[in-house]
This record gives sequence, structure tokens and C-alpha cells, in this order.
Amino acid sequence: MPTIDFQGKQIELDEDGYLVNLGDWTPDLATHLATGDGMTLTESHWEVINFLRDYYAKYQIAPMIKILVKEIAKSMGPEKGNTKYLYELYPAGPAKQACRYAGLPKPTGCV
Repeated sequence: MPTIDFQGKQIELDEDGYLVNLGDWTPDLATHLATGDGMTLTESHWEVINFLRDYYAKYQIAPMIKILVKEIAKSMGPEKGNTKYLYELYPAGPAKQACRYAGLPKPTGCV
């Protein structure tokens, strides 16, 4: 299994780059992962990351993009709960990329 060295600790990742142990997640690790992808996390990125972490805590599943868009629209409004906005933030795929930074498993339905 691949690992990354982060703050003196070996963090295990699965073959797709998602955390193996959800307890390893920290906001600093999210920033580190994003930086590795050439991204800088803004407040808008963090809104989605925090939303995903709350969703996962409640339902024990990472939502696929269709559900993510619907649920963000319910809680943050239609200006943020749409695919165009979310793809601007997470061009590699809002559900996949944001879940990776949030320390969650790969969403169901993502290839």
C-alpha cells in the first residue's frame, strides 16, 4: 500500500490516493494533499470539505456527485449546489477530489 510522509508520520493511502485510516485526517493533511495536486484550498473549498465530513459522520458514506449537488443545494443554496460551481472548485471531480481532501473513502459510483 502506498504511503506519504507527513509531519514525521507515514500515512497509508489506498491505490487511488484516499486515506486508509480516516483518523489520520487533519486540516493540514488536506492542505498538503491539495498542494500536491497544485491546488490552494480557499474558504469555498473548505465549505465543501466540511460539508462532506459532516455528511459522512451522519450517514457513514461519501456521497456520489448527484447526491452531493442536491445536498449542498439544500444546505448552502442553488448558487453553490450545482455542478458548474463544484467543478470550478474541484476540476478533477467534486465528489472524488473533495472526498480525498476531506479524508473520506472514494464515493460510491465514482470510477
